[in-house]
Order: sequence, then C-alpha cells, then structure tokens
Amino acid sequence: MIITKANKTDLSKILELQYLAYQSEAKLFNNQKIPPLTQTLKDVEQDYNRGIILKTLNEDSIIIGSVRAYCDTNIIYIGKLMVHPKWQRQGIGTNLLLEVEKIYPNKIYELFTSSKSENNLRLYKNLGYKIFKEKSINDELKFIYLRKDSLRSDIENENFGYGWNGIC
Repeated sequence: MIITKANKTDLSKILELQYLAYQSEAKLFNNQKIPPLTQTLKDVEQDYNRGIILKTLNEDSIIIGSVRAYCDTNIIYIGKLMVHPKWQRQGIGTNLLLEVEKIYPNKIYELFTSSKSENNLRLYKNLGYKIFKEKSINDELKFIYLRKDSLRSDIENENFGYGWNGIC
C-alpha cells in the first residue's frame, strides 16, 4: 500500500469513499445526515485548498483510505480519517495519521470524534492522543477532542516531498 498526497482529480473518489466509510458513524446515531455524509465535492475542494489531503492506494491503485489536515499556528487539525470498510483494522488509519505527523513535524495535533466511536478513540489513544475537551451537541451526541503534543526544539523540520516544509 502506498500513501501519497491526493491530487484534485482524486477528490471525487475520496468523497465516494467518505460516503461509504462514514456509514458506520451514521448507524451509531441512526442519522444519515451527519456532516461527512452531506459534504459536497465543493466542500472537499475547499479542504484541499486549505491544507493537505492524503490518500492510501491498494495494489490496484484504488483509493482505500484518506485523511485531511491543515495548519493554524503550531496546531495541525486532522479530520476525515477514513478507511474503506473492507480494509479496516489493517493499520491504514494508523499509517495515515503517522504520515500527517511526518509531514507536519514537531507540532500539536488535534482531532475529534464522537463519544460513541469506540474504535476511533482506541486508535487515537494508542497513538498517544489524549482527551482535552468534551462537547455535548445534543442528548445523543458528544464530541471528544484529543490532542498530541510533539513540539520538540531539538529536531529540525524536514521536507517530506509534499511541497510543504513543515512550517506553518
């Protein structure tokens, strides 16, 4: 499997994957109108223009995973981590998150998930993310915000071939 930066031509396929991958989240809340399922191609293009979108390709060059990230000061906001249901639990999500950390070294990383997303919470905690905030949206939905701080002054930023030098 290969992780690489997505191109604009990949965005429609990533949106298709998003619709498929987020069905499990929709089932948790019995709600097909969660934001990942209502996002449009224009929304994905805005995310693309604001930061970086990575994709994971299988041996047939089919996109089976993706994640988005953007930088604001020293904080990297990570979102829309997704893996095709048939490819889950094989380390793809882990590798996508670690790749974001390589692209944006020595930063603070933040992401969120729902309190019902136990697999997501377990993944994030296993990678060193710690809960720093909880926000109730309604009686059924609570967002859990997690952070990982890897700010280290003893390591210089490197360019990992994405046209981004890690400085934000």
